[in-house]
Amino acid sequence: MIKVVMCGALGRMGTKIGGLVVDSPDLELVGGVDIKSGSFYGVEVVESSNIDNFLKEKKPDVLIDFTVASAAVENIKAASRNGVAVIVGTTGFSEAQAEEISNAIEGKIPAVISSNFSLGVNIFWKLVREAAKQLKDYDIEVIEAHHHFKKDAPSGTARTIIDIIKEEVGERDEMYGRKGMVGERGNEIGVHVIRGGDIIGDHTVLFAGNDEVIELTHRAYDRTVFAHGVIRSASWIYNKQPGVYSMEDVMGFKE
Repeated sequence: MIKVVMCGALGRMGTKIGGLVVDSPDLELVGGVDIKSGSFYGVEVVESSNIDNFLKEKKPDVLIDFTVASAAVENIKAASRNGVAVIVGTTGFSEAQAEEISNAIEGKIPAVISSNFSLGVNIFWKLVREAAKQLKDYDIEVIEAHHHFKKDAPSGTARTIIDIIKEEVGERDEMYGRKGMVGERGNEIGVHVIRGGDIIGDHTVLFAGNDEVIELTHRAYDRTVFAHGVIRSASWIYNKQPGVYSMEDVMGFKE
C-alpha cells in the first residue's frame, strides 16, 4: 500500500481527495495537514507548523498538496527534507516561489505538478494546441469562470492554455478585458475572468476567423474530476526517479 498524507486536508479539494484515497485499493490515508488540527476519515490532521515531525512519524510515500501558494512551498520543502514524493495541484505561484519549488525537488524527490488534474482538461489542452497550430491567423480569446472563493486570476488552467497558444502562434500581448475606445484589435490574446457563485471551473477558447468561429470548451460539474486525476498520479509517482513530471507523463502522452 502507498501511504498518503493530504495537505489542505480540511478544505474542499482535500476532503474530496481524502475520500477517494480511502476508497482506493492501492493507497492508504495516514494523515492530513492544515492550518488547524483536527481529523478526517478517521486519521489525524496536524497544524502545518508541525509538518516535519508529522512526516517523520507517519513516513508517507506521497504528499498531496491543494492549499495556497505560500503554504505549498513550505509543504513541498518539508516533503523534500523527508524524502516524500509530492503531487501538487496548488496554483498561483510567483516566479520566486516556483524557483524554490524546483530547487526543493530536482535531484531529491519525484513530483507531479499540474494546474489541472482533470483527465478531460489534459485532453482539452491537446485539442487547444492542435487548433492553435492550425489557426495561427485567427483572433483568439480565452474565457474562464470559477466560484467566488477562488483567489488567483486568471486560473492556473487558463494560464496553461495561454502558454500553449503562445507556444504555437508565437508571442502575443495579453488583453485582460476591454473598456472604452480600445481601437482596432491588435496582435493579442483576449483574456476574460468570471468569478461567481459555486462554479467549479469553466474554460473556453474561441478562435474567430472570417465567416467562422470555433469554440473549444471544458466544463467541470464536480471536483471529483480533479480528484480522480490526483489519485491516478499518486499511484503513478510511487518509486519514480526524482524530477518534475506532468499529467502528460501520468497519462502516457509522452511515451
